[in-house]
Amino acid sequence: MDDLLKQLPQLAKDKHKENKKYFARLKKKPPKNLDYMMQELHEEEFERTDCLQCANCCKTTGPLFTNADIERIAKHFRMKPQQFIDTYLQIDEDNDYVLQRVPCAFLGYDNYCSIYEVRPKACREYPHTDRKKFHQITNLTLKNTAICPAAFHIVEAMKKRMP
Repeated sequence: MDDLLKQLPQLAKDKHKENKKYFARLKKKPPKNLDYMMQELHEEEFERTDCLQCANCCKTTGPLFTNADIERIAKHFRMKPQQFIDTYLQIDEDNDYVLQRVPCAFLGYDNYCSIYEVRPKACREYPHTDRKKFHQITNLTLKNTAICPAAFHIVEAMKKRMP
């Protein structure tokens, strides 16, 4: 896994132009069964991929925290939401709450998440490859192929299955 993680940014960069073109075509005329196909590809990939062997998303990027996330996680820590915000979060250029720093403060040395049961929605849904209306988030998917080996493999499988 470590070798793949080292190579992934370059692999994604090498495929960027091809993937961007592919997604542009996909956006213009999304196949009727696209969401079903993505769900299938997502499930197949995550039968092979163990996120605990990787955790690159937690090590290199931070999720957005919704107000519901903040309330839920603060309650878990028995903190007031503002105290949780002051301790762990900051506001980014899009006016969203994000982590003050990465890797994620809740990521353990063993790649386990200490707040897994109450983790943010963005973490629960990552890498978003099984999301409904997938054609609307292709830019996000393109970005995620450089971070998440599973997202990279799903996009490669997708191009083979839906040329």
